[in-house]
Amino acid sequence: MKKLFALLLVSLMILALVACSSEPAKGPEPSKEPDTTEETPDEPDTPDEPEEPADQDITVAGIVFQDDQFMNMLTKGYVDAAADAGVKILTDNTNNDQAKETELINTYLGQGVDGLAIAPLSGDASVAALRSADEQGMKIALTNIDLTDAEFIVAGYTSDNYTNCYLVGQEAAKIIKEKHGDDTVKIAIVQFKSLLPDQSTDRVDGYLKALDEGGVKYEIVADQDAWMQDTALETTSAILTAHPETQVVITVNDGGTIGSVMAVQNAGLANDVMVFGHDGSDQISSMILDDASPLKAIVAQDPYGQGYQAMTALINAVKGGDYSDTKGKCEFIDGIVMSVSDKAAVNAWRVDNGFDAID
Repeated sequence: MKKLFALLLVSLMILALVACSSEPAKGPEPSKEPDTTEETPDEPDTPDEPEEPADQDITVAGIVFQDDQFMNMLTKGYVDAAADAGVKILTDNTNNDQAKETELINTYLGQGVDGLAIAPLSGDASVAALRSADEQGMKIALTNIDLTDAEFIVAGYTSDNYTNCYLVGQEAAKIIKEKHGDDTVKIAIVQFKSLLPDQSTDRVDGYLKALDEGGVKYEIVADQDAWMQDTALETTSAILTAHPETQVVITVNDGGTIGSVMAVQNAGLANDVMVFGHDGSDQISSMILDDASPLKAIVAQDPYGQGYQAMTALINAVKGGDYSDTKGKCEFIDGIVMSVSDKAAVNAWRVDNGFDAID
């Protein structure tokens, strides 16, 4: 009996040991590393830096005051500069109308035009309107006028009217003296004093000062205004009829020059009456090269250069560029004298300005 009990007890102990050994041993759980990763807080929003206007968002304008070759070249300078800068440009012509000029300035201002390059009609009325536009945020550049009271402009480019005509007047004095010697020469003047009195007077005075210094004896038999080609043709024709003694015609703009040359040719007086003029163009330079033409010498301004430089400076200012060196200043662009005395130089000027040379 005792043996049976002992066997049962041993069996129970063996079963208990097997049961214990069948459960997987549990070691200590691995300790967790502390999470040291910190969430990066969102960067606070910062206001964007002010940006200059993109080129395609800039609109500029260019204004001239009449439709002739000079003003057309000036406009081309505006347009080419804007194209090179990749900005939009609007152009217009005031047709010598002060009220229209003011209206255009105000219209462009209302349209949000960023900058305006202009050949103004007046040193007084025009500048008042332009100053007001500047005060309202439109940048202004000037062409074809010399102003001393324009501190608001970003730049200005023009010709020195007196000096340019003095230079061509020196050439005229030589040519007149060669033909007429010490005789008193009868001169007719065709100018534009009623349109732009200061400019016109300076040009005429430059011519006459050079004739005086060159020892030319002269008498002025007529002095009339006619600055457009058609009216200059009519006016000079009338002068030649009223004063058949006329030997020299002095003109001081391109329309007056072309019209006067045509009037002398139409009257059959190309060998008797000499014309001295102003402004360079395809037509005018070809007249100098024509042996049958009465046109003997002119001074060529650089309207294209005026327009291009003024518009370039204007766009730079609109984009936020530095214009301290040109602010409030009008810079002179020198003219070039062209004469029958040096036809090679005339052809050189033609080539430089994109025209074909003429044999």
